[in-house]
Amino acid sequence: MPPATPRHIAIIMDGNGRWAEARGLRRIRGHEAGAESVRAIAEECARLGVEQLTLYAFSEENWRRPRLETEFLMQLLKRFIAAERETLLRNQMRFSAIGRLDRLPSGVRKELQKTIRLTANNPKTNLCLALSYGGRAEIADAARRIAERVASGELKPEQVTEATVAAHLYQPEMPEPDLVIRTAGEMRLSNFLLWQVSYAEFYVTDTLWPDFRAEHLKAAIEDFGRRERRFGGLVTRPAVG
Repeated sequence: MPPATPRHIAIIMDGNGRWAEARGLRRIRGHEAGAESVRAIAEECARLGVEQLTLYAFSEENWRRPRLETEFLMQLLKRFIAAERETLLRNQMRFSAIGRLDRLPSGVRKELQKTIRLTANNPKTNLCLALSYGGRAEIADAARRIAERVASGELKPEQVTEATVAAHLYQPEMPEPDLVIRTAGEMRLSNFLLWQVSYAEFYVTDTLWPDFRAEHLKAAIEDFGRRERRFGGLVTRPAVG
């Protein structure tokens, strides 16, 4: 792994709709093209030795989109998860998902569970999809589980710390993101990994997600390597795996 390669890269994949509209295509074609970028970037992260790649694939707010679009996205997600098992296994990648997964259609959940099980022992990059995900929802769900433990007497209020909250997040073992990339030029976090990105470095590119490839990822990592990460204190070298 190059010295400045982040241990955990998180990406807000934006611009699928604009990519399609610029070509006179329906928005759903942009989502299909975006799936190609997922494959390309996941494989590149495995090649680089990135420990985790988390992709913001479908937010809690996305359920507000037109029904036909959300239904298509769920069908595309189901096909993608099944079709990419070979890619994951060939690259020795693990697969996981975070979010309110119970809101997903049963067919999607079935494919998720199968792929998670088949790739569980792979040693390389953990490809994590954030699905039906919201950062505020994750924190609220964690707080609810902690409150239940306090109410049952299992935990005392004074025992609740930042570590307690972190242990009740969707994926407690997740390393905190070192680098958050957002495509399509938007300068918003959009409710993504609000707890985990406290000290992450941000990189925004005008490139639309369907056009995002290994060279764009390399540019983001090179920019990350020039940052001085202080974590509220002294300067440190970029985090490495």
